[in-house]
Amino acid sequence: MAQKPSIPKGTRDFSQRETAERDYIFDTIRGVFRSFGYAPIETPAMENLSTLLGKYGDEGDKLLYRVLNSGDPFTGLDLSQSPAALSRALCEKGLRYDLTVPFARYVVQHQSEITFPFKRYQIQPVWRADRPQKGRYREFYQCDADVIGSRSLLGELELVQIVDRVFAQLGIRVVLKVNNRKVLTGLAEICGVPDKVVDITVAIDKLDKIGLPAVKEELAAKGLSAAAIATLEPVLCLSGSTQEKLAAMRKLFTGASEAGLLGLDELEELFSLVEAGSVSCPVELDLSLARGLNYYTGAIFEVKALDWAIGSICGGGRYDNLTGIFGLPDMSGVGISFGADRIYDVLQGLGKFPEGLGTPARLLFANMGRDELRYILPVAAALRSRGIAVEIYPDAAKLKKQFDYADRKGIPFLSITGADEMAAGEVGVKNLSTGEQRRFAVSDAEAIADFLS
Repeated sequence: MAQKPSIPKGTRDFSQRETAERDYIFDTIRGVFRSFGYAPIETPAMENLSTLLGKYGDEGDKLLYRVLNSGDPFTGLDLSQSPAALSRALCEKGLRYDLTVPFARYVVQHQSEITFPFKRYQIQPVWRADRPQKGRYREFYQCDADVIGSRSLLGELELVQIVDRVFAQLGIRVVLKVNNRKVLTGLAEICGVPDKVVDITVAIDKLDKIGLPAVKEELAAKGLSAAAIATLEPVLCLSGSTQEKLAAMRKLFTGASEAGLLGLDELEELFSLVEAGSVSCPVELDLSLARGLNYYTGAIFEVKALDWAIGSICGGGRYDNLTGIFGLPDMSGVGISFGADRIYDVLQGLGKFPEGLGTPARLLFANMGRDELRYILPVAAALRSRGIAVEIYPDAAKLKKQFDYADRKGIPFLSITGADEMAAGEVGVKNLSTGEQRRFAVSDAEAIADFLS
């Protein structure tokens, strides 16, 4: 019995229509990136594990896909080694977890060829050994834009403006939430546990998913005292306007955390730039926003759809020394990443994809026979040269079959050109939606193209 075909869990096939819809997302994002002066690069699907490990925290490291060394990696292997040592011996490479760390590696490796500040965008797949669920896949695309080589908050503002434009063009209402990792460092300091900033960050990053009681339990499990959790809780529940939140936090940090005060200064400046930057979508200060990646050092962003229940569809932040681990210290950057697969689910759920994206051809030429085929070939070529996608049915089949083909593929126009049209030197074209039929001179491709538009 033949094996039933299947694909790995957490991955998907995409039909022609779905691929066209995804291209619509990519093209929209790509166009906005370019309008801000970002240019594309690409990096390999695989990176050395030494490049990837330790950049995403312990939880992130567990989600890395490791690639078994080629040949017979078990030959001569000491199987008595620890699991970690065995893993290192068997796997020297891994599939990329995101696009930011490979970007940092690229910047260091190609620094002599780069003009700084360096603005790049990258649209490629990434892989995570996560548990598949709605909106979460093991293979998915990211659409990243980063600028590196400047500490100016203009970089953060541009990313906010990019988010605003992308989702406005896609027709998705969003809220963009902002925080600063220095503020989170300040929280750890006023709680009296400055060495547990990562534990605090990882826990409060789950606030929306598991709720405050579960976050408090996790913080206690990480060793935070009841007094420290009590200090943290009102901050996570803080309400009011952005200015009211900043004022409340400034009172809390004054005399207790210089890092926290610096983070508030950066947030105040960023919100001032956003106000002057013609940003239409709501931009909110969310002091519970943590973003679980360890390399963020300044502003952090997260975008959520307002009209569709799904996780974050975009996120990013400032990283001050990500390239330092590759030998290029003090190179500050800031970036944003659009989750194309989740954006797809939102557009599909809201019915926001433009009509006709899955239609590859505008016109189908019916195949009426050998002589008719040779008659219409120059017309098809002339239309294609004018940017009109046309198809010719390959076989001289019954007209009903050819009509059905056009209908199933959503091709809006059909040309039935037979002996009468050939004798008159004409081509017939029918609009399958309205029923309107026209005949054109065989040499008048421009008029045919106008009718098809």
